[in-house]
Amino acid sequence: MSGFIYSNKDNAGTDNSINRENRSARAFRSEKEERRYWILLIMLIVLGALASYGLLVYKNPVPVDSPSFIPIVRRRMAALCAMIISAVCQSLATVAFQSSTNNRIITPSLLGFEALYGVIHTSTMFFFGAGVFIKFSGIGSFLFQVAVMVLMCLILYGWLLSGKYGNLQLMLLVGVIIGTGLRSVSSFMRRLLAPSEFDILQARLFGSVNNADAEYFPVAIPIVIFTALLILAYSKKLNVLSLGKSASTSLGVNHQSGTIYTLVLVSVLMSISTSLVGPLTFFGFLVAVLTYQAAPTYDHRYIFPMALAIGFLILTGSYFFMYHVFRAQGVVSVIIEMFGGITFLIVMLRKGTL
Repeated sequence: MSGFIYSNKDNAGTDNSINRENRSARAFRSEKEERRYWILLIMLIVLGALASYGLLVYKNPVPVDSPSFIPIVRRRMAALCAMIISAVCQSLATVAFQSSTNNRIITPSLLGFEALYGVIHTSTMFFFGAGVFIKFSGIGSFLFQVAVMVLMCLILYGWLLSGKYGNLQLMLLVGVIIGTGLRSVSSFMRRLLAPSEFDILQARLFGSVNNADAEYFPVAIPIVIFTALLILAYSKKLNVLSLGKSASTSLGVNHQSGTIYTLVLVSVLMSISTSLVGPLTFFGFLVAVLTYQAAPTYDHRYIFPMALAIGFLILTGSYFFMYHVFRAQGVVSVIIEMFGGITFLIVMLRKGTL
């Protein structure tokens, strides 16, 4: 009996030593998963580059040796730059937001960014008329929209994540309610507009890269690059924040200040994207869901590059196929939003909760 017991202890010790050898603090569970990640990431980057090349030169109405070829490419380059900015803003903001809030259902778009954008433009048309609305453009109006959105988010986060409240779930609930209320106000004002004013307004509220003005790029691009670098540099802290308040606090990370810092960066990226191209409600959610499936890791140093590659490929690929294959230029954002909404419903039904 004693030999039998000793033998079991020896086997258990051997099993534990094997398990310890298999344990790892690496980002991936195995070298096979890591290899698959890099192969998929390179494929997505190559496909995105091919789609970008197709958008710039495919079916150019003038030959390559013509003097008019470069100006046409430059005009297409403006739309491509808008796609890059939107992909960076939406992908980084959505993933960082869901990690900091420890919730993979709610996205920044559902908290009222697009609703506030719609209220700003609708109220301008409603109170001042089409003449003022058309003149409401340029860098000044762009910075005004960004400032209003960021200010609203700072008030919301500072009020609901500090003091006696300090409740992240309450912040999400209040954000959804505020977004719904703003959409209702905007919808009410649009119903009172004249048909001609409604048509002008609707064109502005329709999310499209064609809404982007190259005049905004010298201001938008530096802000996006700086904010994106801050989020990427905060990747390790996001790994801890995504574990929840109790775990992150026990690991020495101030959950409240870390969450507020992340949400401020998210608000800057979302306000830039929304002010530049218009509402893209479910685009970020679609990118985040595909990223979690494509990157089998919780390390944001690997999640963020995959999200950027997927977001950029979705935009460039969608616009390329809709422009040059299906001849349906005006429905690109509708198709993206439709697939994003369907994905949202599927995830909601499978998860069963927010």
